[in-house]
Amino acid sequence: MSMQRYRHDPSKNLVGFVVGDVEYAVAIARVKEIANPLVVVPMPHAPRSVVGVAHYRGEVVSVVDLRIRFGLPATPTTRKTKWIVMDAGPELGDGSAVHAGLSRAPEAAAPTGRLVALVVDAVTDVFGSGSSELRPAPSLGGGDDARGLAGVTTHADGLVFVLDATRLRPLADPVARGEGGGSRTPPARGDDPGKEPSGAGRRSLPARTVT
Repeated sequence: MSMQRYRHDPSKNLVGFVVGDVEYAVAIARVKEIANPLVVVPMPHAPRSVVGVAHYRGEVVSVVDLRIRFGLPATPTTRKTKWIVMDAGPELGDGSAVHAGLSRAPEAAAPTGRLVALVVDAVTDVFGSGSSELRPAPSLGGGDDARGLAGVTTHADGLVFVLDATRLRPLADPVARGEGGGSRTPPARGDDPGKEPSGAGRRSLPARTVT
């Protein structure tokens, strides 16, 4: 699903998704496409939540499983599982809305070329945060860095936690290092990707068309 048709509607600036039982969102200005899972190549010594890299439309992108990043148990990939391919590069300006990518300023939407694919349980909706500013996310101690939240908004009478796209940039480092190995099926979502699976040789996820 391309985001191009939504970018011309200023009332819709967030792409909503679910991880576990919690609703999250990222700025639509950051999202390049919503895709079905592709073949993943594991990366040695990558952060635990980086399950590997993938070849996406001529580019190599880090694949970050948000279930692992948020410390949730493993679940199998389903037809609802999606990748949110987004720009995690830096942007100019200050403030939580700018860092989340919600600002409509040209510099906030400028592409940087550092793409990351977020693995989520399901994509829910494209919606707007309204004229209100993001509210600060509650501090939960040591897990704050992993969550990487820019703030909280509301949608359909529920809380939605908005991710700070710039906090995902370090997870693109495995691509910058150029490390890699043979392609194989990533571990069950939530398992430790550092654990070697049984068997050897090339394996892959069932190929699915990017929509």
